[in-house]
Amino acid sequence: MLKLKLILCPVDFSEFSLTAYRYALSVAEHYQSKLVVQHIVELWRYPSVGFAASVALYDEFCQSVRESSKEQLQEFIKNYTHDGIQVELVVHQGMAPDSILLFAQAQKADAIVMGTHGQRGYDRLMLGSVTDRVMRSASCPVLAVRNPPRDFMAADKDGRHVHRLRQILFCTDFSENSERALNYAISATEEYDAELTLLHVLEGVPSPARTEKAIAAATERLDKLIPPEVRKTLKIRTVVRIGKPYKQVIQFAVEEQIDMVAMGVRGRGALDLAVFGSTTYRVMQLGPCPVLAVRV
Repeated sequence: MLKLKLILCPVDFSEFSLTAYRYALSVAEHYQSKLVVQHIVELWRYPSVGFAASVALYDEFCQSVRESSKEQLQEFIKNYTHDGIQVELVVHQGMAPDSILLFAQAQKADAIVMGTHGQRGYDRLMLGSVTDRVMRSASCPVLAVRNPPRDFMAADKDGRHVHRLRQILFCTDFSENSERALNYAISATEEYDAELTLLHVLEGVPSPARTEKAIAAATERLDKLIPPEVRKTLKIRTVVRIGKPYKQVIQFAVEEQIDMVAMGVRGRGALDLAVFGSTTYRVMQLGPCPVLAVRV
């Protein structure tokens, strides 16, 4: 079984990071992982006019901002963490994407859970997104959380909040980019006692006469992805659709009330703008639920 020993959750105190933090708590609970919550102080956001003439005064200001941020982070954790969960807090200074990536690498994080604004519109709106930059470069999977899933949090009979993932969707184009993501999808399905759907989208089927044959071939390939021992113990189904991949994935996620989508991502270089047209980024940007992006 896949083990997640350390979960990293960067927060900026926005509503998006609060949603991501609740998700991170759920993952940590189910996998019995260590949860580290990170806040990055980006001093460039603060006006430095008036400090230029005094290095000592500027250093004092920086120290004050870091201490204030630490207190704010402690209050954040106190307000949104229930009993029984141990959380480690860290405050770093620097550029958010770089600080997250360096810390994740140094700590050998098994997953990063973070919020994303997920603005709609042109792909260029994703440029500059901290989540996007982390997703393209992190060596571990990144769970990008924008919208909380339907009924994700519910109260049990004792009044405690329990976390639910009922429907998990794994999308594949049968490339090596998607193979690793399947392991995480299966693992989450086991941990949450959820139902797993394997989806492949056929794009550009040559003619209606060949559609049935193409669907049958894709279905067979999907079935072969499922290990026999997994098929015996988990609730799994396979689906093949026809159309534009990202549109079909989003439509299926809406129709089936999917709680999380797991997908592979190529993780090209930061300057490769072609990545913004990828299915993974489109689903993360426009989809109805969190996306687990897994790099090769």
